[in-house]
Amino acid sequence: MYKVLIGLITLVFTACTPQPDASVEYDKLIINGKVLDGTGNPWYYADIAVRDDEIVKIGVVKAAARDTIDASGFYVTPGFIDVHSHAASGLTKPELSDAKPLLLQGITTVFVNPDGGGAVDLKEQRQGLLEDGLGVNVAQMVPQGSIRKEVMGMEDRAPSSEELEKMKQLVREGMQSGAFGLSSGPFYAPGSYAKTNELIELSRVAAQLGGAYVSHIRDESNYTIGLEAAVDEVIQVAREAALPGIVTHIKALGPPVWDLSETIVANIEKARAEGVEVFADQYPYMASATGLISALVPRWAEEGGHEELVKRLKDPEKLPKIRTAMEKNLARRGGPDRIQFRYYSPDSTIEGKTLKEIADARDVPPLDMAVELIKKGRPGIVSFNMKEEDVHRFMRQPWTMTSSDGGLVEMGQGVPHPRNYGTFPRKIRKYVLEKEVIDLASAIRSMTTLPAQVFDISGRGQIREGAKADLAIFDLDQLLDKATFQQPHRFSKGMEYVLVNGQYALEEGQISDRRWGRVLNHSDQ
Repeated sequence: MYKVLIGLITLVFTACTPQPDASVEYDKLIINGKVLDGTGNPWYYADIAVRDDEIVKIGVVKAAARDTIDASGFYVTPGFIDVHSHAASGLTKPELSDAKPLLLQGITTVFVNPDGGGAVDLKEQRQGLLEDGLGVNVAQMVPQGSIRKEVMGMEDRAPSSEELEKMKQLVREGMQSGAFGLSSGPFYAPGSYAKTNELIELSRVAAQLGGAYVSHIRDESNYTIGLEAAVDEVIQVAREAALPGIVTHIKALGPPVWDLSETIVANIEKARAEGVEVFADQYPYMASATGLISALVPRWAEEGGHEELVKRLKDPEKLPKIRTAMEKNLARRGGPDRIQFRYYSPDSTIEGKTLKEIADARDVPPLDMAVELIKKGRPGIVSFNMKEEDVHRFMRQPWTMTSSDGGLVEMGQGVPHPRNYGTFPRKIRKYVLEKEVIDLASAIRSMTTLPAQVFDISGRGQIREGAKADLAIFDLDQLLDKATFQQPHRFSKGMEYVLVNGQYALEEGQISDRRWGRVLNHSDQ
C-alpha cells in the first residue's frame, strides 16, 4: 500500500511539473542572461528561444536548439533603434553595407532621410539599399526639404497652390512607399524657406497614413525665431496635423540659450498634458555637427544654392552684410575655438583642427578664414556648444529617445563626430554608469520600446513572444565608446552578440559575412 501511495504521488507531481518539449527545436536559445525587455522594467533572468526571425518563447526553456548562447554575466536587450541616422548613403556602398560601426553599438534599425534631406524617390532608394544587402534594418522618412527643392528649387518664397499640391503628392507617394513619416529641417535651406502652415499641410498628408513628424527645428539657439518658438512650432504642427511631433537631437545650442532646457521641458509637458503627442530624441554629446555654411551663413544668402552664395561672398557690396551676420552666428557658437573641422575636400589638412588654429596659423582673422574656406567648398564641422546641465535635463525626460545623428563613412576618412561610432555605448557608459543621470532600464527603453512606440514599428523594440528577434547581448563592464573628437575612427567594444531578424549579425564580437537587414515598410505594420 505504501509503495502504491508513493507511486501515485510521484505520478501527480510529474504531471504537474512542466516537462521539456522534446518535439520543438529552436534555431537559437539564449540562456542565463539578464533580460532588459525594453519597457523600462528591471532586468530578470530568462531563456529566450528564437525560431526563424521571431522570439517564440521566454522563460525556462528546456527544448533543444541548433545554437545555444550562454549569456551568463551579460545583459540581453532588444536591438537598439537609431531614430536619426545619416547612414543611408553609406549603406548603399558594398564596403560599408555590413554596418559594422552600427552593429558594434548594438544598433539593429536606423531611420534615414533626417533633417528634411535625402531621397525623394523612396522606391529607388530602397532598391539601392538592398543591392548589396544590409547589415541593419532601415526605416525611411519622407524628406520635406528635398521635396521642396525638387518642386521649387532654392527659391525663398511661399509655394503656389499648384506647387503645394505637387509637394503633398510627393509626400503621399513616399508614405505609400512605406515611409514612417515626414522629416523636416527648417534650420537648413531650402527647408527654412517653408512657413509653418506649409509644414502643417505636408504633415497632414503623413498623418493620414499613420506617420510622424520629425524636425531639426528652425532655431536651436537665437539665430532667428529662437529656441523656444522653434520647439513651439513642432508642437503646433503636431497639434494641427494630429500626429506625433519629434524635436530631433534636442539641445540648447550656444551661450545665449544655455539653461533654457527647463522652459523647453515645461512647454513640452504642458502640450502633452493637453493631449498633443510631442517627443524628442537626443545624442549624448556636448558637441553637434553640421556644415560651416549652415552654422554661420544667414539663410537669405544661400538662396539659389552654393554658386550664388559664392558670388555674394565675392561681391564687395553684399559681403559686409553677410559678414556681420556671420560674426553674430560665430559668437552664438561660442567662438572660433569651439569649431573643429571634420571634413573639407579642397584641403584635408585642416580636418581635426579648429577655426582658431587654422586662422592663427595663417595669420588671418577667423571670420575672414571662414569666408575663404566657404568660397572653395562646403566645410563640415563639429561645434562644441552645449552645457552639461541642459544635456542632463533633456536626457531625463521619459519622452526623450536616443539617436546618433551619425553616418557611415570609410574608416579613416576625415575627422567625423565620434557619434558615428560610439553613441549608444557612450550613453550607457557615461550617463548611466559614471554620471548616473538615468538608470540602465530607462536608457534601454529610450533606445528600444519608446522609438518603436512613437514610430509605430510593429514587433520590434521589445523582448516579448511574437516580436522580431532583433537582439543585443553585451558585457556591461566592458561596454565602452572608444571614439573621441580627435580620434573618432574607433569601434565601440563590449557587444558580444547582435541578432538581426533572428540571424547572427555579430557573433562573439565578430561581424558576420552575411547581411540580414531589411528595408522596413510602415504600411506592413
